[in-house]
Amino acid sequence: MASDSKASSSANPPATRLGKVGVSLPFVYRLFFLVIEPISAVVGAYYAHLGQDEYLRLTHAASAPSPIPLGTSIAMSQLANLYFFFAINEALVLRSTSDLKVWKTVLFCLLVGDLGHLYTVRSLGPEIYWSFSRWNAIDWGNIPFVYLGASLRIAFLADVGLGNQGRKLIKKRAA
Repeated sequence: MASDSKASSSANPPATRLGKVGVSLPFVYRLFFLVIEPISAVVGAYYAHLGQDEYLRLTHAASAPSPIPLGTSIAMSQLANLYFFFAINEALVLRSTSDLKVWKTVLFCLLVGDLGHLYTVRSLGPEIYWSFSRWNAIDWGNIPFVYLGASLRIAFLADVGLGNQGRKLIKKRAA
């Protein structure tokens, strides 16, 4: 009887184990998603909360208020909180699992955020997306850094560099 249950459990693993792959991710993904991007989000949180004048000036100098109205300051601190949430969500959730399905879900959500982030600067004109010679410090974070993050997320979601690990997950679900 014990051998029957062993055989049936290996033939039909529990649903909770289907996503477990224990994959060793390529270094570039681990470096960017677990270190570089969370640190950059914490830096963004710092400036959005403690450097509001500079943050607003670098975003659009012509419309940066001085002094900063209380409502704007509160909204900036809320933005800082979201940057901080982004940083800890990415760094801690992704560090806590080797489940490729969880990684792909988190990275898909962040990709949606990347697209929204890029959309928010559209009012600065189409050249904001490509005129790198005019970018200031915040533009470098808002445009090419977001392009880089989105590109890495798309590559990860497309299983680039994951070998057969991403396809194994799909085959296991289909079986």
